Amino acid sequence: MKNNTRKLVLLSLLIAIQCVIGYLSIPITSDLSITFNMIPMAVAAIAMGPSGGLVLGCTFGLISFLQCYSILGASLQGIALLELGVSPVLLFLQRFLPRALDGLLLGLIFNAIKNKLRLPVSSGITGFLAAFLNTLFFMSALLLLFSHTSYMQEKIAGRAYIVYVVTSVGVQGLIELAVSTLATSAIATALHKAGFIRLEKDKNREKNT
Repeated sequence: MKNNTRKLVLLSLLIAIQCVIGYLSIPITSDLSITFNMIPMAVAAIAMGPSGGLVLGCTFGLISFLQCYSILGASLQGIALLELGVSPVLLFLQRFLPRALDGLLLGLIFNAIKNKLRLPVSSGITGFLAAFLNTLFFMSALLLLFSHTSYMQEKIAGRAYIVYVVTSVGVQGLIELAVSTLATSAIATALHKAGFIRLEKDKNREKNT
């Protein structure tokens, strides 16, 4: 019961932090910004497994969609696509599904490596993948659903899709990868010391005492 209460408190706190982070994106280009919303998602996946990662991933996706309407921050790219007349349903899918899938996979990945590596390392890997998969899934969905639009054709400018992605998210991606890796590792280590994250070795130690 105590453990469930801790998880609920942590989940609520991470959702609140994720909403605040929505206002803290840093514009890099006219349509892309650095965001750190993947960090609470990674922490939730570490602390609560696939279910926690999925909840925060869904929250991240919902915030990303609302930003297309200048709610909880603003997405210049999303706003531009809406002004172009794209379907809000497709825009929701493009923003929501990649983040939900990211959060779910992070929980599964961490569960697979948590007992094989030290927590700072396993949580750092989870943080790295949170940023990497977020960019991979988001950009893939963007090109799949909207590459035919005049807005995206102007951005792509006749380049191969992979070249467009690399040149568009190069600096942004590197910053997000570095910050997400280091921050997730540090936060997870602190939460473990505070008792919010419990590993198999913790459970075994309790059984032997």
